[in-house]
Amino acid sequence: MNVHCPWLLLILGHVALFDSSQTWVVVEHPQTLFAWEGACIWIPCTYKMSASGARQLKILLYQKYEFDNKTKDFTGTVLYNNTKIASSPSKDERVTFLGNTNSNCTLEILEIRESDRGPLGLRMISGNDKWMEHIYLNISKTPFSPYIKLPSEEIQAFQSVTLTCTLNYACPRYPIRLEWSLKEPEITIVSYSVKNVYTESKLTFQPKWTDHGRNVTCRVLHHTDVLSENTVRLDVKHAPKAVTTVIQTSTQIREGDSVTVACHYNSSNPKVTSYRWNPPGSGDEITPGMLRIQKVEWNSKPISCAACNEWCSWASPVSLNVHYAPRDVWVQKVRPQSSEIRAGEPVLLRCEFLSSHPAEVRFFWKKNGNLVQEGRNLSFSPISPEDSGNYNCLVNNSIGETPSQTWYLHVLYAPRRLRVSISPGDSIMEGKQATLSCESDANPPVSQYVWFDPSNRDLHVSGQKLRLEPLKVQHTGSYRCQGSNMLGKDVSPPSTLTVYYSPETIGKRVALGLGFCLAVCILTIWGMKLQKKWKHNQSQQGLQENSSGQSFFVRNKKARRTPLSEGPQSQGCHNPMMDDSVSYAILRFPETGAPRAGDAGTSDTQGSPPNNNDTVTYSVIQKRHVGDYENVTPSCPEDDSIHYSELVQFGAGKRPEAKEDVEYVTLKH
Repeated sequence: MNVHCPWLLLILGHVALFDSSQTWVVVEHPQTLFAWEGACIWIPCTYKMSASGARQLKILLYQKYEFDNKTKDFTGTVLYNNTKIASSPSKDERVTFLGNTNSNCTLEILEIRESDRGPLGLRMISGNDKWMEHIYLNISKTPFSPYIKLPSEEIQAFQSVTLTCTLNYACPRYPIRLEWSLKEPEITIVSYSVKNVYTESKLTFQPKWTDHGRNVTCRVLHHTDVLSENTVRLDVKHAPKAVTTVIQTSTQIREGDSVTVACHYNSSNPKVTSYRWNPPGSGDEITPGMLRIQKVEWNSKPISCAACNEWCSWASPVSLNVHYAPRDVWVQKVRPQSSEIRAGEPVLLRCEFLSSHPAEVRFFWKKNGNLVQEGRNLSFSPISPEDSGNYNCLVNNSIGETPSQTWYLHVLYAPRRLRVSISPGDSIMEGKQATLSCESDANPPVSQYVWFDPSNRDLHVSGQKLRLEPLKVQHTGSYRCQGSNMLGKDVSPPSTLTVYYSPETIGKRVALGLGFCLAVCILTIWGMKLQKKWKHNQSQQGLQENSSGQSFFVRNKKARRTPLSEGPQSQGCHNPMMDDSVSYAILRFPETGAPRAGDAGTSDTQGSPPNNNDTVTYSVIQKRHVGDYENVTPSCPEDDSIHYSELVQFGAGKRPEAKEDVEYVTLKH
């Protein structure tokens, strides 16, 4: 707004040079003053004179003046003159001298008109000393706009910056103020210096990135009226702002799909020149700010992008929201808490998984590959050995199904289902070898075995197998085994081993039996003959003879054999050793010298008296209480009879003569 008149200044300087005096030291005032019509002008002025020139100061203020070479003085419109006594200093009373005679030469001009535009001459007279100061008035029709000064350095977001609004005008009679469009703290300064007259306001604030491109206005107000204003546009340097990662794929993303991701931003100053992606290497950038991810994984990490100019701004990570089948499925044992599972206790298994998207899932259980139940929990109340096996739980959602690894259900239980197996069979010939094995079902396996013989006696064999070698007929019978582990014990039912005779033994037994039968037959025949002879003798002998009161009789005693206990019996071979046998037969007859009938008179033949103890006491033939065949009970049991005869010697007397032999014997088979 300054208006310079170089030619006028040169003239004024030349005049001043001619009119200069050593009395004046220095005069200071603004070179140019600005105002608009209707305002006022404030002309701050100071001077200094030497002590020798200190007299009463006289001041003339010329408007549009010229120097007259003839009169050697200035001519023009005088606005102020205090050189004349009793006259008004101001021509139209618009100019007021506010200084003094010491150092202040300040003036004020009211009601400035546009016609006042031009040079002013401040003529200062002190005695014979004169001085002319040149001031230029720049008057506009309307108030002029303030000047807004921006920082010399670039404005960066969130860094403190100061804007200065300056108006080259100030006058106390016409007060103004500066106002900013930003509602930030401001500092207003009004300066009336001899160098310059201005009003200034400083605005300090921290611009945001959103302030880039924003208009900032400084207004000039007189009271409440806006006289003028000026606007500047903020150029705020900032990193890219409002950066976002946008998934371009509109459909649901499944594991293995391809996905396109774009990087967007709202504002950047300067412009974006490059992009970055995190995690690095997530995909291929097909165009700047556009990324293609091939075969996205189920657990893909959230992806984010950065837009960069001088700075890089990262967007918030965005999840790809990949849908996938359930992951990491496993079987968890909830109950019991111990490591062992024993038969008879409750067991609870639960199907667990790491994650699933979508979260809605269903659970299934398989045992040895066969579907057994639907539901998350698999319960056994109680568990049995038959529940042992390989279990899998399966979890599925709308994307797919995932099985767990095979989980073996290991059930511990005491021995059960014991039985004795006989090899090579349950009927074996004597002399061979038999192996009895104790078979059982137990977990853990049987750790101790006990064997019992047919008499239920402990054989003191602890192994699983019992070997009998060589076999004897006496080994025939029922055998049992007992198995035990840490959980308990059990006893098998009896298993019968039958040992039959070998052909050699059978031949020997047959021969022995035939011999026995032959002996029995011979004895029977002899017995019949003796009985017949005895009966004959008895018929001839009178039973009424004088005797010792004793009698002869035959006692037959019979006993019925008790049948063997019923039950399964094995067939055996004929055992001759078990046939009937004759225990013994003793027949003795005393030698006597008693005279027979008809010899009573012969005295020289008499001997000692007869001995009553020399008699046949008894003879026994007994049948043994066994069957003819081993392990066979006859369908019609024979009578077991003891047949015996008692021969009692009769008293003294005459008896018929008889032979010295057995009179009577009964043999019965």
